[in-house]
Amino acid sequence: MAAQKSAHAQPPASERPHPDTSRRNQRSRRAIYDAALALVAEVGYPKTTIEGIAARAGVGKQTIYRWWSSKADVLLEAFLDLGAQAAQAAGQETYAIPDTGDLAADLKAVLRATVDELRDPTFEAPSRALAAEGIVDEQFGREFVATLLEPSLQLYVDRLRAAQDAGQVRAEVDPRIALELFVSPLAQRWLQHTAPISHAYTDTLVDYALHGLAPR
Repeated sequence: MAAQKSAHAQPPASERPHPDTSRRNQRSRRAIYDAALALVAEVGYPKTTIEGIAARAGVGKQTIYRWWSSKADVLLEAFLDLGAQAAQAAGQETYAIPDTGDLAADLKAVLRATVDELRDPTFEAPSRALAAEGIVDEQFGREFVATLLEPSLQLYVDRLRAAQDAGQVRAEVDPRIALELFVSPLAQRWLQHTAPISHAYTDTLVDYALHGLAPR
């Protein structure tokens, strides 16, 4: 009897398997990301709330506040994750603007892809929300620029510097200022709805910019 009881005895607590909290946390984060992106697309950023995100994700409100301080922070991380998933699906671990030796063609290709992304509802709604929040909230704006915008702008800087090394752009040109000749007009037109954005539009921006940047 004693032997039978011993065989059915529970192992000490220290030896029992523990639930994988990291996996559970990852599932919760994924659900929160998806909920935030979906709500912004459906009801807009002003009507999106932490409470709404929590209800949509099936988690407690305090779970969100434990990881983020505001809905803007949630959305920013969700958007970064969305971009990472898109890059992974495309087989891109790291991204750089292609260098085919034809600067105009390379810039036009990446700006056309940008136009496609800005017109994709999956990306457009969170992009607009984050950009708008960055204008009214200075601290969040700095974080938005540092984590999302600057890494993208650096890709243009790197490509323009390569063009300088190849003699395709004047050596005295500041790449950080030069990129604004085609990136900033696109951003303004898109953000303020001043006119439609299209491949033809960004192709023209590149042509206009490079006409002034080409060696004299």
